[in-house]
Amino acid sequence: MDADELDWNRTLREQMEFHWNHQLRARLDGLTDDEYFWSPVPDAWSVRPRGDSTAPIQAGAGDFAIDYAFPEPVPVPFTTIAWRLGHVIVGVLAARNAGHFGAPAASYESWEYAGDAATALDQLETQLDVWLAGVRGLSDVALRTPVGSKEPYPEAPMADLVLHIHRELIHHLSEVCLLRDLYLHTHLATDGAAR
Repeated sequence: MDADELDWNRTLREQMEFHWNHQLRARLDGLTDDEYFWSPVPDAWSVRPRGDSTAPIQAGAGDFAIDYAFPEPVPVPFTTIAWRLGHVIVGVLAARNAGHFGAPAASYESWEYAGDAATALDQLETQLDVWLAGVRGLSDVALRTPVGSKEPYPEAPMADLVLHIHRELIHHLSEVCLLRDLYLHTHLATDGAAR
């Protein structure tokens, strides 16, 4: 098969679909609220009930807000599973779904962040489904078309954005899995049994 016969859309889409279906999704099953909010270090950024944060910016439209600062401090604070999921759901997926696939407008400031793990995972699956459906609908011409002013690199082709979003998802969701492992092993060491 030569490059002219390759189904680029399927190849790009399967990068994320395979990782989600065979490596990530099962690792997120059973995520508890304790894990979701757990902070292994002091002063980590998280998603918190509105008004409970000391972060310079508390973004969000609902009862919960995500910790933030602009510009980011150096070093950037450690982030909880709740924060990482909020970032992936809103900044990686929902904003791109709105900008490229006709989904409702979404931003860190307008989002209603999840106050529990189950809701966050539902939001993640919903936004991932919208993203993958949008990518599925891209023709070869659309994959070559520049993304435009909605993105920091407007001349980059849509295929580059798809790869970037998939790298972001794989990166941050793998961090979530690592934090789950750390939570489990920390609690095994202190409690003598898994929770």
